[in-house]
Amino acid sequence: MLINKQTFYELIRFGIVGVTATAIHYGIYWLLMHVINVTIAYSIGYAISFICNFLLSSYFTFRRKASVKKGFGFGMAHGVNYLLHVAFLNLFLWMGVSKSLAPFPVFAIVVPINFLLVRFVFKKL
Repeated sequence: MLINKQTFYELIRFGIVGVTATAIHYGIYWLLMHVINVTIAYSIGYAISFICNFLLSSYFTFRRKASVKKGFGFGMAHGVNYLLHVAFLNLFLWMGVSKSLAPFPVFAIVVPINFLLVRFVFKKL
C-alpha cells in the first residue's frame, strides 16, 4: 500500500475541508467578479476561505489543536498557495478561459500541492 490508513483518512478529510473551502472561495469570487476586478475578487474569496480552511484543517483534517505556530506555518503554506492560485488564474484568463470557469483548472493544479504543504505544517510543526 502506497499510503497508510491514517494518511488515507487525512486525505478524505482534507478533501471534505477542501471542497468546503473551495465552495466558499468560488462563491465569493463569483459574486464579486461581476462588480470588481477578478484578481481582487479572487483574493477576497481566498482570504475568507483561508480562515475556515485553517480551523477545519486543524480540528477536523489533522486533529490537532490550532496554535499560533501552526497558524503561521499554515499562513506561509497558503502564501505560496495563493501565489500559485493567482498566477494560474491569470494564465488561464490570458489563455481565453472564461472568468466563470478559470478557477476550476487552477483548483485542479494547486490543491494537491496545497495538501503536501499543509500536511507538512500540521505534522512537523
